[in-house]
Amino acid sequence: MSEEISPTGKHAGPGSSPELRASHADRDRVVDVLRVAAGDGLLTADELDERLEVALSARTLGELATLTADLPPTVATVGGTGAEAKDVVRIEQVFSGAVERVGRWVVPRRLDLAITYCEVTLDFTEAVITHDTLRIDVAMTGKTLTLVTKPGVVVDLDGLQLVHSRVKYRQPPANPDTPVVLRVELVGQKAHGRVVMRPARRTFGQWLLRKPASPSAGG
Repeated sequence: MSEEISPTGKHAGPGSSPELRASHADRDRVVDVLRVAAGDGLLTADELDERLEVALSARTLGELATLTADLPPTVATVGGTGAEAKDVVRIEQVFSGAVERVGRWVVPRRLDLAITYCEVTLDFTEAVITHDTLRIDVAMTGKTLTLVTKPGVVVDLDGLQLVHSRVKYRQPPANPDTPVVLRVELVGQKAHGRVVMRPARRTFGQWLLRKPASPSAGG
């Protein structure tokens, strides 16, 4: 009997069958694989959403296996072997236009910012969060580094050295029942300018109703 493909993309033994019922653990493993693949840039945000929806409703191992069949083995086996996905993004700009990550961008594990006199905005309100921690290595001079957060996103500045810079931290009172979905760790040096952490701005309708801005579903 030929080998079957397991939900994480590995070859299973002859005793496995794609018609076997999938367990919650099987679905969770595939979800982890898909999120790592998205963090590596192998899946777009829309593709990730589509596959996660299928994974969470899959009934058999065969349905799960199709979701990772086109992913490289090193990604498809992350959930079972502890393989480390390469997920470092470096942004380097000098005296040019603003750097923005807004809308449905995929948050990597690590972000290197080598920026000289350019505005930087990282908006997490609709971002696809694939890991529980984002480390940002900062080597930035001038202008403003802005982090737009949402409930469940916390920012740690303990590792950031400020040189002729100031921090503006504007957040609504935290709800202790809100789970932390992403911890953003800023390390390195910010010289001149500002670091701003704030929630999303309210729309005109929300302002009229005095309601806080809320991220869209799935963000």
